[in-house]
Amino acid sequence: MKMAERADIEIKDVPTLNILICYLLYKIDRPVETEQLYEIAIGTGVVNYFYYQDSIDYLLKNSLISLSVNSSGVECYSLEDKGRECARRLKNYAPKSYRDKLVLAALRYFARQKAEQEIKIDYIPLDKGCYVNVRCLDADCDLMDLKLYAPDMTQAKMLGERIMLNPAGFYGKIVELALSNEEVPYDLSDN
Repeated sequence: MKMAERADIEIKDVPTLNILICYLLYKIDRPVETEQLYEIAIGTGVVNYFYYQDSIDYLLKNSLISLSVNSSGVECYSLEDKGRECARRLKNYAPKSYRDKLVLAALRYFARQKAEQEIKIDYIPLDKGCYVNVRCLDADCDLMDLKLYAPDMTQAKMLGERIMLNPAGFYGKIVELALSNEEVPYDLSDN
């Protein structure tokens, strides 16, 4: 079986999953909310819920990770010294394809969360079509408030999803376009 095919197979080996979760927390390098870690791990499609639970139980019981409450009152997992050592020494026992998939899922997850705090997208239904209202938020004001028309809700949602792939890039392109916009030149050569 090729490595690319193995990446699509669910992990059914708790010791490998233990290494992967320690490695993921090691790469993230900060406490992660319990729900966030669950969504990242299960969302990849390579981690089964039951094996995930077995792995978390093992890691907590053996002090590789710990459970604490953050300043917002939310439970978080933190990597302990034993878990950090596990991630460094044993990472090669977990296939690179799985390590890459989990780390990439985490990076995308946290980038999307950050984007959702900076961009608000609302869909305003019309008699014919829909507005996509895009607001780029700053601490004390809206940097941009833009309405885009879409012929139906499906296309409006697609537009919103595309904007959320790279909201900073979208905002940057709008500003760049506005700053580089010029008056239409007139051809007066026939005068």
